This record gives sequence, C-alpha cells and structure tokens, in this order.
Amino acid sequence: MSLSTITALSPLDGRYAAKLADLRPIMSEHGYMQRRVQVEITWFIALSDAGFDEFKPLSAGARSYLHSLVSNFSEADSAAIKEIEKTTNHDVKAVEYWIKSRFEARPELEKAAEFVHFACTSEDINNTSHALQLRAGRDKVVLPTLDRIQLKLRDMARQFADVPMLSRTHGQTASPTTVGKEFANVVMRLQTAADRISAVKILGKMNGAVGNYNAHLSAWPDFDWEAFSKKVIESHEPEGLGLTFQPYSIQIEPHDYMAELFDAVARTNTILIDLSRDIWGYVSVGYFKQKLKAGEIGSSTMPHKVNPIDFENAEGNLGLANAMLRHLSEKLPVSRWQRDLTDSTVLRNIGVALGYAVLAYNSLLTGLNKLEINEEKLAEDLNHSWEVLAEPIQTVMRRYGVAGAYEKLKEVTRGKTVTAEALHELIKSLDIPQEDKDRLLAMTPGSYTGKAAELAKRV
Repeated sequence: MSLSTITALSPLDGRYAAKLADLRPIMSEHGYMQRRVQVEITWFIALSDAGFDEFKPLSAGARSYLHSLVSNFSEADSAAIKEIEKTTNHDVKAVEYWIKSRFEARPELEKAAEFVHFACTSEDINNTSHALQLRAGRDKVVLPTLDRIQLKLRDMARQFADVPMLSRTHGQTASPTTVGKEFANVVMRLQTAADRISAVKILGKMNGAVGNYNAHLSAWPDFDWEAFSKKVIESHEPEGLGLTFQPYSIQIEPHDYMAELFDAVARTNTILIDLSRDIWGYVSVGYFKQKLKAGEIGSSTMPHKVNPIDFENAEGNLGLANAMLRHLSEKLPVSRWQRDLTDSTVLRNIGVALGYAVLAYNSLLTGLNKLEINEEKLAEDLNHSWEVLAEPIQTVMRRYGVAGAYEKLKEVTRGKTVTAEALHELIKSLDIPQEDKDRLLAMTPGSYTGKAAELAKRV
C-alpha cells in the first residue's frame, strides 16, 4: 500500500494534511534533518574562525556554498541522508557523511572534512536541532495562529460590547453580562497564556558526551571551549544558532525548557477548550447562529441540523494535543544517569503534539468566523428572567439598613416565576429614598450589566 493522505496512519498527514502545511516543513523529519545540517555547518564554520592553525578560516566562496546546503536543503537531500542511514543505522552519522559527500571536488572543504562533527556527540546536534524546530514552530506557526484567534475574539468583544446576555452560573439564571464582555474575558486569558509561551527561553548545549567538554579539551586543552560553545549557540544566525546557552547538562540537554514550553501550550489549550465548550452551549440555547455553507450537511438523517462541528473538532483535538504535551513535559526531563534513549523516540512526536494544537486553533477560528449573534433570543431570555434584579434591589435595601433585605428578596424570588410587576410592587413599598426607587424601577434585566460594556471595549 502506497503512502497517501488516504493511507496515512495519522490524520494529521491524512485527512487534515492540507491544514498543517505551515507546520510540516518545520516539525517533520525533513525539517529535523535540515536543522541538523544547519547545526553541523554552523559549528564547522565557527571552528574555522576559532584561530586553530590546523583549520584556517574558510573562504567567502566556501562559506556561501555551505550556507546554501542549508537554505537549499530539499526533500531529495533528506532522502539521500535516509539512504546513507540504511548503512550506518545512525541518523546523525548519516547527516555527517552526507555533508562530507557535498565536499567532493572542493579541495578547500575536502581538506577540512574531519572537522565536520568535531568533538560533538549526537545530542549536541539533536538538542540544538530540536530547539531550532521548536523556536520556529512556536514563532512562525503557534503564536501567529493564537494571535489570529485573539484578534477575532477582540473584534467580537468590541462589536458585541453593548449586547446584554443572561449569565448562567451553575447553569441557572444569574446577573446579566454582555456578549462582548464574555469574549473579553477570554482575550485577556489568552493574551497572558500566549505571553507565557513566548517568554520560554529555547536552550541548547554543545558540550560533548557527558557535558564536560572532554573530547574538546583533549584536542586543544588551552582553548576556552565553553565560551566558544556559548558563542555558537547564542550568536544570531547564520554565524550562530540564536538560542540560549545551557551551561550545565549530562549528555542531553535537560529538557526542562521543553516541559515549560509544552505546559504553557497545554494551559493555553485548556483556555480554548473552555471557550469551545461555552460557545457550543450558547449555540445549543440559541444565543448564536452559524452561517450556512452551500452544500454542507449537518446530519445524514436530520436535514434541519447545523451542528457546531468546528468547536467540537477544536475541543477534541485540543484534548489530544494536551494528552501528548503533558506526557512530553513529564517524561522528557527524566533521563537515567547521564543518558538513556527514552527521550529520543518521544521527541519525534513533538510535531504531532503541536500539530493537533494548530489543527484545533484553525478549527476554532473557522467556527468563530461562522458565528452570528441572535439578539432576539438573548432579549427573550432576559425578559423572562426578572428574578435577576433581586440582587440590586436587596443591595440597595442593605445600603439603607433595611432589615432582612436578603431574606425578603429570597422569599419573593427563589424558585418562583418573577414578574416585573411583582418586583415593582416590592420596590414601591420600600422605605428608601424616592430617587433610588425610581432608579430601581427603571432597571430591566437587559440594563443590569454593570461595567460589562466598558470592560469589553477596553481590551
């Protein structure tokens, strides 16, 4: 059976392949290989500039050619590396051999070929390559997609800032809010969560087999390898990798920053699960309608249905993403002694975890763009919920020291169908200033929204 979008084992590369086109070049094995080549080339060029008599600075032409191996890296190049791996049975060594094979007929590079992968352990290449993938995946795909969701929610917060809506604490009628304020709540949560994702420092180490520069010092014992490694890792591309230097490690970078990053993404996803479920509920009670799409079918047997499928898709895939992200954050910082391989196979799934998240973000955004507010239904529910005004009435009563204010309103409203007339009779009988009576009498469920509109417009 040939591999295609229909035969792919993962729906990320099957049914949903087109929706993840931006993430695939970064987080796929091809993306991983390209960044391994980038790390090896960056280290190789930096060694030529280190001042060693045995490895003189490379010419401008050689540097340009080496950088082109990275910028022009193709799927055919990945396939060539995989072919070498069939013999080496070692993926990093296959990358090293492929780079050396690109030196043929270039005497300057052939002469220096043994400085490819010099003093490096495989993890020096792998941890920095994963770091480059995560930085690109976060900065080019995850955060921009979350930004689009934030922008949409902010627009909705402002657009619907003045539209009153009945709150539903515990699923029961409660003090009214506005539609815009409810979106504003999510905007602020999401902004904070995205800031946490953005703030995670992406770390890298290049310090040898157990983190002590053993091999490096055996070759040049008087050279400051730690400073050199830091420079390579932290200098801007292409001279360096543009990461944050990790000074202490075993054979592997400890992966604590990965756990921090994945936890931050998972927390963000939890906020969006909350949003997806809330909107699903509001669609169910009729507060929102969904724009129709020509030819689309909601149910195979019930022609009338317009299902909230985008929010259901988002919720399901956010759950899958979080299951994987939480396993990654719990597993990756744990390694037996100086190294075990349990992280290696798990790390190959970071693209899958982020893939489910990005798929969910796009589904959520699609759903948000389909929503239409149903002001008629919102107004109808408010007009049938005069009991919510028990709160302001008893609060004003308390202001003026009316004894048993809460209890009196409880007796009139709890578990009963409350009418405007009944509340107005109560208000008129209160021993409070006429000005406050008039203010309470003018109040409706739809006008009792506090600062909701102001808060919504502020985001």
